[in-house]
Amino acid sequence: MLEARILTEDDRVELIEGEVVSMSPIGSRHAACVNRLNQLMAERAGKLALISVQNPIHLGEHSEPEPDLALLQPRSDFYGQAHPEAEDVILIIEVAESSAEYDRQVKTPLYAHHGIAEVWLVDLAAAVIEIYRRPSATGYEQLQRRKRGQSLTPQAFPQLVLTVSEILG
Repeated sequence: MLEARILTEDDRVELIEGEVVSMSPIGSRHAACVNRLNQLMAERAGKLALISVQNPIHLGEHSEPEPDLALLQPRSDFYGQAHPEAEDVILIIEVAESSAEYDRQVKTPLYAHHGIAEVWLVDLAAAVIEIYRRPSATGYEQLQRRKRGQSLTPQAFPQLVLTVSEILG
């Protein structure tokens, strides 16, 4: 589509189940939360994972979502040969200022269908973080909610403890 000039590099879209979907504009609260998560993960995940911010994840022939943040298996080429695929993903984090329902109804089931082990949905409007685990063909079998005053940790890195308050700011 870029070559045909249907889209430009500046268009905020992602491919979901064969459909080009416009992404919501990034508000300042959303951007700040992504920046905080990036810094927290960089400080605490160290060399355990590659942190990918708003970059594509290749999920089959028809989907290439761009999660706000993904922890990926480290690779020496930093995925320069091809976008990461589901088996490369340790954790996906979606930040939602106005798109929480879309993320719950469309993106999270897509991630589950492709076997991504864990997804966090940071719902800024509700001030909660939803933790999705145990993917299946029909969705995630486990959902936990965390609010201010509580902590959470990626299942792959139990030593990496974050609080909801430091993520939400």
